[in-house]
Amino acid sequence: MTTRRIGPPLIAGEREMLRAHLDYHRATLAMKCDGLTDDELRRRSMPPSSLSLLGLVRHMAEVERAWFRRTINREDVPLVWSDTGDYQAAYDATGCTREEAFTAWEAEVAHSRRIEAEAESLDVIGHQARWGKDVSLRMVMLHLIHEYARHNGHADLLREGIDGTVGA
Repeated sequence: MTTRRIGPPLIAGEREMLRAHLDYHRATLAMKCDGLTDDELRRRSMPPSSLSLLGLVRHMAEVERAWFRRTINREDVPLVWSDTGDYQAAYDATGCTREEAFTAWEAEVAHSRRIEAEAESLDVIGHQARWGKDVSLRMVMLHLIHEYARHNGHADLLREGIDGTVGA
C-alpha cells in the first residue's frame, strides 16, 4: 500500500490552504504506516507508553470525530473506542488490526471533509463541550493541523524504531 500525498499550494485562498494542509498531514500519517504489518503497527514506543502507529491512527479517528461531528456539526455520537469519553482509550491498539483502525479513521475523515465542505464559511460556529466554549470552523481546522503535525512527529520516531525509515 502506498499513500499518495499532495503538497499544499503555495498560493491559495484561506479555506483551500487550510483544507490542503490538513489533507497533507492526514496523508503523512497514513504514509508512516505504509508497508507495515499489524504487529509492527501495534509496536509500542517504550514502556510504560502505549503509543504506537496504530494507536495514533485510532486517536486521530477520535479527534476528527470529536471536532467535526460533535463540535461543529453538533452530532450526539459517542467516541469510537470509549463509551465513557476516555480519549486515551484509543491509544491502546492491543488486538486491533490495520483494517479496523483505518476503516474507522477513513470514515471519520470522510465525515470531516463533508462537514467542512458543506459549511457556509470558516466562521461557522460549533460548541466544544469539554471546554464549554464556542469555536469557529477555522479554529477547528487549525487545531487539527496542529494535532496531526504533533502526532506525525511521534509517527516519525515510531516508524524509525520499527524499520529505520526516516523522513516523510
